[in-house]
Amino acid sequence: MSYLTQKTIKNDISFSGIALHSGHIVNVCIKPALPNFGIVFKRIDLNGDNLVYPNFMNVTNTMLNTSIENEFGVKVSTIEHLMCALFGLGIDNALIEIDNEEIPILDGSAKVFIEKIILAGIEVSDYPIKIIKINKEVYYSEDNRYINIKPSTLSLDIDFELKYKNPIIGNQKNKIKVYEDDLTDVYNSRTYCLFEDIEFIKKNGLAKGGSLENAVVVKDKEILNPEGLRNDKEFVNHKILDCIGDLYTTGYRIIGSIKCSQGGHYLTNQLLRKVFLNKDNFSIIEIKEKSLPHSLINKRLLRSIA
Repeated sequence: MSYLTQKTIKNDISFSGIALHSGHIVNVCIKPALPNFGIVFKRIDLNGDNLVYPNFMNVTNTMLNTSIENEFGVKVSTIEHLMCALFGLGIDNALIEIDNEEIPILDGSAKVFIEKIILAGIEVSDYPIKIIKINKEVYYSEDNRYINIKPSTLSLDIDFELKYKNPIIGNQKNKIKVYEDDLTDVYNSRTYCLFEDIEFIKKNGLAKGGSLENAVVVKDKEILNPEGLRNDKEFVNHKILDCIGDLYTTGYRIIGSIKCSQGGHYLTNQLLRKVFLNKDNFSIIEIKEKSLPHSLINKRLLRSIA
């Protein structure tokens, strides 16, 4: 399969489940779309003005999820896990119909989305993709948290670290090459929270649909989920999953190197806004080569964009 031409799904994908924050049962249908359509959400519970585009400038909430909103106040929330799956499998074009405001949480990871997309099949077009190439380093920080992105020759690298006082989570780090590494552990890693934070989260009207079936809960030195962790870096891997999904609000693959400490949806969104404030920070390039031997970029392509 060529990495360099646009792709959509071959068949409709339908699923339903509980929304993590609202607690509502929500139905979703992902449909194939033509080249250059992009990823578009459609609120089918509304009669008009119901298209919402997952663009970083449309992100209006980053508290425990990523929410997007159109100019008419129509929202779609908790998009990050689905966006990660679409990014990871190279889906450029899809119409996502949803009958409520929030994407179902399913098992708290991108695992089910990945499985459903693979089962539906991937349709490859002859239309070239575009990529965003980072030209200059951009840095964003708040207090002791930071995120930066630098130019990269060949790949999208994400170097992420967590720092928790909790002894189970602790200081956890991982670094991945998004286009080259096996991302199974990233896709399978579930959202998580500390037991002592649950009351505060629910007082803020969030996590009404949360349970041990869709989130890892840590209490002191114990993981409350009877099955334990799916991998030994599940906490930081889930943050990388979120980061990938949030990066796809640029609309394209990215060639760059990201380093983040104690970040999340807010920092990633602020970084993207800062990157695109200055056109010298990036280039958008249409790729016309037919195939790649390994990752998204090779030396022949590199010469064409240098």
